[in-house]
Amino acid sequence: MADRTPNHAGSLPSYAAVESALLSRWPETRIAPSLERIRALCDLLGEPQRAAPVVHLTGTNGKTSTARMIDALIRGLGLRTGRFTSPHLESMRERICVDGEPLSERRFVEVFAEIAPYAEVVERTAQHPVSFFELMTAMAFAAFADAPVDALVLEVGMGGSWDATNVADGQVAAVTPVGVDHATYLGTTPRQIAVEKSGIIKPGAFVVLAQQPIEVVEVLLRRAVEVEATVAREGLEFGVSARRPGVGGQMLDLKGLAGEYVEVFLPLYGAHQAHNAGVALAAVEALYGGTALDLDVVRAAFGSVDSPARLEVVRRSPTVVVDAAHNPHGARAATEAVQEAFAFSPLVGVVGVMGDKDVDGMLEVFEPLMSTLVCTQNSTPRAMPAESLAELARGVFGGDRVEVVPRLDEALDRAVQLAEVGGALGESFGSGGVLVTGSVITAGEARTLLRRGG
Repeated sequence: MADRTPNHAGSLPSYAAVESALLSRWPETRIAPSLERIRALCDLLGEPQRAAPVVHLTGTNGKTSTARMIDALIRGLGLRTGRFTSPHLESMRERICVDGEPLSERRFVEVFAEIAPYAEVVERTAQHPVSFFELMTAMAFAAFADAPVDALVLEVGMGGSWDATNVADGQVAAVTPVGVDHATYLGTTPRQIAVEKSGIIKPGAFVVLAQQPIEVVEVLLRRAVEVEATVAREGLEFGVSARRPGVGGQMLDLKGLAGEYVEVFLPLYGAHQAHNAGVALAAVEALYGGTALDLDVVRAAFGSVDSPARLEVVRRSPTVVVDAAHNPHGARAATEAVQEAFAFSPLVGVVGVMGDKDVDGMLEVFEPLMSTLVCTQNSTPRAMPAESLAELARGVFGGDRVEVVPRLDEALDRAVQLAEVGGALGESFGSGGVLVTGSVITAGEARTLLRRGG
């Protein structure tokens, strides 16, 4: 590894200054499809991405939850993990976790101070600057190598082939369900998007495939054959044998690659999370030689899993649930899980979306679920203005079921009020709930507001 001696404590910048410095770089939505900068940066750092075996995840939905499950299983085996996920909900530090915990503010600052000078060296000859995501990826690799960790769990930021995480070679490549998202960057059909995502499948890797549309499976299998990778498909080599929804989550029977795991409690809602658990289990079995895991370890690991802002209950009386769904596929999963796990009457939606998403598609999915829709917006420049969202929503919900409250804190207050009194249509008193959704950033900001207020 390269010698990366940290600055003396007195010369370290503040955490706020580091956040500002990172945010001043090219954002995640500005893409220059090349691995040259991140590869050059990692070369200068001594290739920290090769410090431990890698599970690499791509897909359209479910990556973060699955990564957290994989992380918990590996730690359950008594091993130390490094987990890199994106985007974050409340703090950049969430993206880089060692042994399940985000880096401390001090350690985050130290790693930035160690890596930033190397980024400046790369930029002297690069056509474009090192982006926010590239620098965060390099910071994660460095933090994991320095820890050190026994395994890396890496979630792609977007796509696969040109994602900065793809400088790492995953011994296991896990592909969660693929649909259409980030169409401007990745393509407008599942097949086109699958081509980009298939880039994480490396020569000789073990590939774990969640259930996929046929056209996606064809692309992924073709790539696996080209690089002589081994493939396991959900529903064939592994999967969910049985699922029983219950209070606080669900009980699962899982078929792994090498074993059967019964009566496994997962404290997360929805069939989609059960399928994520199946992928996670198969990925960890594959990482450690295709052998069965101890049932008690599996039960303890899955029982400890949480996934913030994934149908997370953040308040009671009335119940407020926060979910990061940001495309129609995610909206369908959230809708089905809410209908299964809760009995809200009415359910008031608080929705804030990004302007570059399939907003009409999400609204059509949410319409049967939500009695009233409160249109709002998050704090980012990419957010669709609340009134623009409402204009689209009126065409789906009708004008009498749509309200506009641009400030998120006020939108939450209004939704709680509607849930308490029965919503716009005057449904039964006291049984209402609130679902806050539409964007990871909306979910994160709402979570912060509600937790501070509660």
